[in-house]
Amino acid sequence: MSVRIDVWAYTLQRLSAMIMAPMVVIHLGLLIYAVQGGLSTAEMLGRTQSSVLWPMFYGLFFVAAGLHASIGLRTILKETSLFSRPLTDGLAFVFLVTVLLFGVRAVAAIA
Repeated sequence: MSVRIDVWAYTLQRLSAMIMAPMVVIHLGLLIYAVQGGLSTAEMLGRTQSSVLWPMFYGLFFVAAGLHASIGLRTILKETSLFSRPLTDGLAFVFLVTVLLFGVRAVAAIA
């Protein structure tokens, strides 16, 4: 059973990386464009708040990043700590929920 969970975690982490890779490029490109264009934070928020696509983009970005990071944390804890399997899984889950809560707050701020 644990081998099956590890295979699913591996697969989910790779899929989240495939989703995040172009999103990171888009995000960094937009930040560089905004900074060079001299946009203020208020102007950037004004542009994101006028569109439904940006909250959707960043919502997906946070979900992918949260899944990716929590699976990585689970793997690191499993390989380097003496924690039990349930504790390792629980810590990774708490980390995921925390990241997603912060992500929801951030997306709500730009929506």
